[in-house]
Amino acid sequence: MTAGRTSALPSDSFRAWIERPVFIMSSPRSGSTLLFETLAQSPDLFTIGRESHNVIENIPAFSTRARGFKSNRLTEADAEPGQIELLARGFYEGLRDRDGRSASGRVRMLEKTPKNALRVPFFAAAWPDATFLFLYRDARQTMASMIEAWQSGMFRTYPRLPGWTGDPWSLLLVPGWEELKGLPLPQIVARQWATAMNVLIDDLASLPPHRVRSIDYDDVIAAPQRAMEDLSASLDLAWDRVLGAHLPQSKTTVSQPARDKWRANEEVIEMVWPLVKATDEKARAFADRNRV
Repeated sequence: MTAGRTSALPSDSFRAWIERPVFIMSSPRSGSTLLFETLAQSPDLFTIGRESHNVIENIPAFSTRARGFKSNRLTEADAEPGQIELLARGFYEGLRDRDGRSASGRVRMLEKTPKNALRVPFFAAAWPDATFLFLYRDARQTMASMIEAWQSGMFRTYPRLPGWTGDPWSLLLVPGWEELKGLPLPQIVARQWATAMNVLIDDLASLPPHRVRSIDYDDVIAAPQRAMEDLSASLDLAWDRVLGAHLPQSKTTVSQPARDKWRANEEVIEMVWPLVKATDEKARAFADRNRV
């Protein structure tokens, strides 16, 4: 059902006027932008049209820099009502539907930012009616894309990270990042992925089951129409688009996607596989249990 529209901005609470939001949760380079851009075609959803790094981190209480570069982690303890209202206003004022119309009245928001893999308890406390959509992608494919992202220079989130040496820090800042200093890039990426995924799965597992969904990247690619119809029904969203057999490339694509593209880095990925094997099994099992 499409959210109602009124002619005035909310007078009580921006947070309350974002109802039943959907947060896509995944590691970086898991295909979350593609899922976000596709699901945002539902007539019931509003997005800010991009990742919300600045919306979140421009608020001092949530700023990674102001918090001493500990990590991108936010928890329930950070969900202070006044700060949440600031964040909700930042979201709300940027929300647009699929046709570019501004939010007016109560709306459903779709949000996707890979750093949010470390923020499930925070958003769960801020929006008790939120649903968390876990996107699983094969760890080999994901790590290959993460290595490519680091090497491209396009995803430098903290280029002057205090105390860090080597390639400028890229993608999300995980707890314990200091221990990765001086390691070869494949090991940095493997530990970055495993840390983020362990935090994410543990946090999602602590939520009531009705607040969690999961979907597999390969299923989205293989049958986009069916995947979006099933997902929308599960999230109580309308779906009226007809998708082609192949989805367009997402705006954050670095190189031509291919299922076996990771094999260009197969040797180094297999070398670090013991660092991620148990976590990948954990993530895959969780995804299977909560599959749409």
